[in-house]
Amino acid sequence: MVSEATHHVMQANKSKNTKPELKVREALRKAGLSGYRLHWKKAAGKPDICYPGRRVAIFVNGCFWHRCPHCSLPLPKSNVAFWSAKFERNVSRDERDARILVREGWTVLVVWECRLRKASFDATMAELVRQIRLSESQRPSERGRYVDVGSTAPWKLHEARRRARGRARR
Repeated sequence: MVSEATHHVMQANKSKNTKPELKVREALRKAGLSGYRLHWKKAAGKPDICYPGRRVAIFVNGCFWHRCPHCSLPLPKSNVAFWSAKFERNVSRDERDARILVREGWTVLVVWECRLRKASFDATMAELVRQIRLSESQRPSERGRYVDVGSTAPWKLHEARRRARGRARR
C-alpha cells in the first residue's frame, strides 16, 4: 500500500504529450516532416510518433521509466522489489513491441530523454531526420530495423574503451 501523497505524485506522471515528446514533434515539424500520427493504435506498442506510410515508429523514452542504457540510473531506495519488477516489465514490453514492429517491416527509432538535452539535441534530431528520410528510400525487403537514435555506435564505444585501457596501462 502506498501513501495518498505518493499516489497523487505517481498519477501526475503523464504518458502522452510529455516535454521530450513535444520537443521531438516540434523539431520534426521544423524539418518538414509533419503528417505523423500520435499514439497510433494500429501499430504495436502505440508509438509516440508514427508515420504509417513510411512504416516508421518513433518512441520517445523517458530515462527513468524505460531504464536508459546510457544513464545508469539507480533504483528508488524504498519498495525496491516493486520498482525492480515494474522496470523489468517496462523494458520487456518495450523490447517486445520493437521486435513485433521490426518483424512487420517497420523502422523503429528510439529517442532517449537524455539525448534531448541542449548539448546533444541538434545532433540527435539531425540523426532522427536522417533515419526517417532513409526509411523512405528503402525497398520493402530492406525494411525492418531498430535504431537507438543519438547513441554512440558500438564500434566507437569499443574503440574508446580500447584507448582508455591503453592509457591506463602506461
